[in-house]
Amino acid sequence: MGEKRKKRLGDRKEGRRLRTLDPYNAMTPYIMKTKSDASNYFSDSIEVTKIEDYLRNKRQQGLSGIGMLHLVIAAYIRVISQYPGLNRFVSGQRVYARNCIEFVMTIKKELKTTAGETSIKAAFNASDSILDVFSRLNTEIGKIRNDGSDTDTDDVARAFMKLPRLILKLAVFLLTILDYFGLIPQSIINASPFHGSVVITDLGSIGLPAIYHHLYDFGNIPIFIALGSKRKAYELVADGKVVQRKYVDYKMVIDERICDGFYFSQVFKLFKNILQNPEILDEPVSAVADDVD
Repeated sequence: MGEKRKKRLGDRKEGRRLRTLDPYNAMTPYIMKTKSDASNYFSDSIEVTKIEDYLRNKRQQGLSGIGMLHLVIAAYIRVISQYPGLNRFVSGQRVYARNCIEFVMTIKKELKTTAGETSIKAAFNASDSILDVFSRLNTEIGKIRNDGSDTDTDDVARAFMKLPRLILKLAVFLLTILDYFGLIPQSIINASPFHGSVVITDLGSIGLPAIYHHLYDFGNIPIFIALGSKRKAYELVADGKVVQRKYVDYKMVIDERICDGFYFSQVFKLFKNILQNPEILDEPVSAVADDVD
């Protein structure tokens, strides 16, 4: 992602095929054929005192409404800038490097139990700042909640649901075959909530704890992140006093075929370090790493 590459035979619309993976990693998608086979589960917690101070300062600087979700997305982008393997995906038993960073989110059109849901996709570059994240994400959400307009996802789903169910079942089967060979139309990829870098959901915004959310076998999203609500914990510190701290739990479900365990360990460490020290995001990224050939 740090440099433009010419498209080659075997590349897909949304990513380039990685041709120099070692044989073990290249073979893995043939053994673990679906994301259900390859899902790993990871959970962690972050103490949020510094995060709350950071976000409060940002709001005072004019970024009204900036919250935990913006911070997590910005931190994830910064991690990808240094560990681009996190932005890979598996399609048709091959591993690809995605061309851009796409976050997929399901949101309620209104905060009512009777309101419908829709999905939005927000695309970013590895060099984007937290200001870029704040602006772009709010723009995408505002199109739905303020304007009331439908997304491309809504339009495509509505068109498919006009088909008789047996024809619809056949259409989805054909889409799956086309997707396997990288022939699915770009317009459907753009609208699909099943194609992207990561799905992220902020369950804390509706007062729920984090959950492990399954990955979808259709499409090529390799990671699902769920953030929980803030919780209090009472802890004993070195001087014998009991202090109250606040945490946010987060859980990830990961397609292990995109990276090895050591690579993921470095990703997790950097992600947590950025969340614990959010001022890192105020500095521009020094260099953007590129994935292997």
